[in-house]
Amino acid sequence: MKNIFMGFIFLLSFLSAETEFADPKPSLENPRKFVFPITKNDRGEINHVLNSANNVIKFYGPEKTEVVIVAYSKGIEAVMNHRDLKIKKRVEALMTYEVEFIACGNTMKTLKIDKSELIDDVEIVTAGIVELIERQLRGYIYIRP
Repeated sequence: MKNIFMGFIFLLSFLSAETEFADPKPSLENPRKFVFPITKNDRGEINHVLNSANNVIKFYGPEKTEVVIVAYSKGIEAVMNHRDLKIKKRVEALMTYEVEFIACGNTMKTLKIDKSELIDDVEIVTAGIVELIERQLRGYIYIRP
């Protein structure tokens, strides 16, 4: 019986292992920086990106993260004001944690989308893909959930 109990304790130690932080540890001075793309007008994919961003913020803490979500191509729908209201509420909720939402200006031109059609406080850059490249060069980790 004792061996079964010890085996169970041994197994639990693997199930509850904590993630070890790399140096420098996440802090106000050294936040973990992430950039996520949204490229499809697919509710499941959009929610997956929003969930992933939320999980990162919950794990590290909002003061120890810098999260950017870049919407381009068909993914621009995720940051449009008149679209899915549940997604809009989730985007606005993440913005309260200072998540940056960025829309691709090239996509907006191609699809004839006016700035007024975007959720308030969504930034516009010339090219979403270039923004992803530049963020990575500035130390952001590219996450494609």
